[in-house]
Amino acid sequence: MKSSTLRSPARPATARLPEPVILISGISGSGKSVALAALEDAGYFCVDNLPPELMPEFIRLQRQREVSHIAVAVDVRNAASLPRLLPLVDQLRREGTRVLPIFLESRTDTLVKRYSETRRRHPLSARQDSQGTAYTALIEAIETERALLAGVHAIATVIDTSDLRPAQLRSWVRQLVGAAHSALTLIFESFAFKHGVPRDADLVYDLRVLPNPHYVRELRALTGRDAGVVEFMQAQPEAAEMLAQIETFLNRWLPAYGMDQRSYLTVALGCTGGQHRSVYGVETLAARFRERIPTLIRHRELEAKDMSL
Repeated sequence: MKSSTLRSPARPATARLPEPVILISGISGSGKSVALAALEDAGYFCVDNLPPELMPEFIRLQRQREVSHIAVAVDVRNAASLPRLLPLVDQLRREGTRVLPIFLESRTDTLVKRYSETRRRHPLSARQDSQGTAYTALIEAIETERALLAGVHAIATVIDTSDLRPAQLRSWVRQLVGAAHSALTLIFESFAFKHGVPRDADLVYDLRVLPNPHYVRELRALTGRDAGVVEFMQAQPEAAEMLAQIETFLNRWLPAYGMDQRSYLTVALGCTGGQHRSVYGVETLAARFRERIPTLIRHRELEAKDMSL
């Protein structure tokens, strides 16, 4: 299929969208403080735990001060005000303020482990009622929090931090805000099924049915970015066919995803170890799309390994 079949929503070539306000939210313990620190290091004026009712006035004051890079964190610590958040986001957008919501998520077992290690109390673990203070079990508090934040989760770009190191999260957040001027950014992410499917994926493809370079002794220690593995995969007709079918699907439906007011579309490709087939697939597809649409690459397992060295 020719590249001309992929068309992004129309926009003048010289137009540049205004800087969006970054709205950070998510499950407690999923890394919001790390994300805010990354934005602050990138030059954003950041405020944590801002009551939603104060957002419009806060943004107006910062714009008057000619502050263009603004990030706000809103979460369950302002539980009583959360129902007002989505209407306020809609209001800001109607008034011409771009808002980019980023939601940080993690598996419950990961969150329990993090709370155990830090010995911090979950914001909903102690709830005040007419009879005094009622203490809530951690898992129950996490599930209550998920329910309270479901509306924000539905409109946001989600990052699953369950298997991410802080350095990875900082990098991914910077990538997201760096591509925020595009109508739609395509993210290709490789992962290992043995470590779980990324919860932030919009589309997931299973490459485990393809021939595995892991069983070729000379290729076992290499990755899908190395020439030997690339040559091996290029010699497999099944690999070429599968990637062509994924490309055809994306060519057909990317315009519709763009018209759906999405900022990002995450396409996750998985194999057993996240080292060979999925990495090769991500690199190959990203090369085919990056000339036509803003494209980011993530290698979840490889990046985690690199940052542990």
